[in-house]
Amino acid sequence: QVQLVESGGGLVQAGGSLRLSCAASGRIFSTDAMGWFRQAPGKEREFIADISGSGGRTYYADSVKGRFTISRDNAKNTVYLQMNGLKPEDTAVYHCARARAAFPTVRPYNFEYWGQGTQVTVSS
Repeated sequence: QVQLVESGGGLVQAGGSLRLSCAASGRIFSTDAMGWFRQAPGKEREFIADISGSGGRTYYADSVKGRFTISRDNAKNTVYLQMNGLKPEDTAVYHCARARAAFPTVRPYNFEYWGQGTQVTVSS
């Protein structure tokens, strides 16, 4: 069984920064790619970024490229999402998940073991 727990969300002004964490327990291996998604009210789940098992390769959605950075610490079984230059349209619940398809992959159905999410709210 795998559990993912996200943390680090909160309320921030536009232009500010947050760092999200995703702590994994259970059968998570350093070979598993991991991803971040977000979902705003009334909208579909949106791919943000994913990272290869080693952490050496990353892939981003165009909407966050240059502002967000995904990273991981396999010794701590934790994946991070550093978010800079936040905009009101970044407001959403952010989830992490484990990929079950080859990196890179962006479709939600290629991910499993979703965390409960952490709320990010960006005020204008």
